[in-house]
Amino acid sequence: MTDEFSHIDKPLPSPAEASLPAGPTRPDGADSEQPLLRADTLFCERDERILFDQLSFDLHAGQLMQIRGSNGSGKTTLLRILCGLNQDYEGDLYWQGEPIVEQRDVFQSALLYIGHRTGVNRILTPRENLAWSSALQAPASQDQIGDALTRVGLRGYDEVPCRNLSAGQTQRVALARLLISPARLWILDEPFTTLDVNGVRMLEGLLVEHVKNAGAVLVTTHHPLNVDHTLLQLNLDDEVPSPVALDAAPAAGDSGRQSLSCGAP
Repeated sequence: MTDEFSHIDKPLPSPAEASLPAGPTRPDGADSEQPLLRADTLFCERDERILFDQLSFDLHAGQLMQIRGSNGSGKTTLLRILCGLNQDYEGDLYWQGEPIVEQRDVFQSALLYIGHRTGVNRILTPRENLAWSSALQAPASQDQIGDALTRVGLRGYDEVPCRNLSAGQTQRVALARLLISPARLWILDEPFTTLDVNGVRMLEGLLVEHVKNAGAVLVTTHHPLNVDHTLLQLNLDDEVPSPVALDAAPAAGDSGRQSLSCGAP
């Protein structure tokens, strides 16, 4: 049987691909010295319990970073702080070297956030959902929407009300937004939830494609990522969380990944 995701290696033209082409990368996957996103000495407390303190990291164009940690460690809280959805913290955030608080609109225009709630309207069809969501940032053509739905495995479902889709199909509708958005920064909270094996492979491919086109990704997941790209991991369970770079997933017969220390340049 033909693999429904056999076409994922064919890049879909999108506004994000108008970014500067990726140049020679550093060992940690970065395409440039200046980070797109910088978090500086973040502190957050919830219910009189410190989630993280003195948390600092950089995310450059061309980097894929996985936020790890046990349940309740603050992964979702951190992502919501970065997106501007949680103001209950101390510390500073920067976008391309400038404080985000001084350029909120610029940052939001460069951001695509998909959280636990998919943001999919179950009354609308997948095509209508994508048309509505893209209108908030950069309206997509009907051809772009159709191509995006095909790439996430929803060809033939574009006019079916989302209330009639499975949980995994509904998640794919949300993920199709990645393909029609001009955002350079993707922040994704447990995006692999409800996806089957083919869906997992599809999404891993989209993450790599985005960072290879000078984008950047922050993702939380308990799923072990199998990606052909350097992967940064930030574990909030560590006493002093700091990004660690892992080699690209080895091909069959290769040895396992080798972890590297990775700090700001």
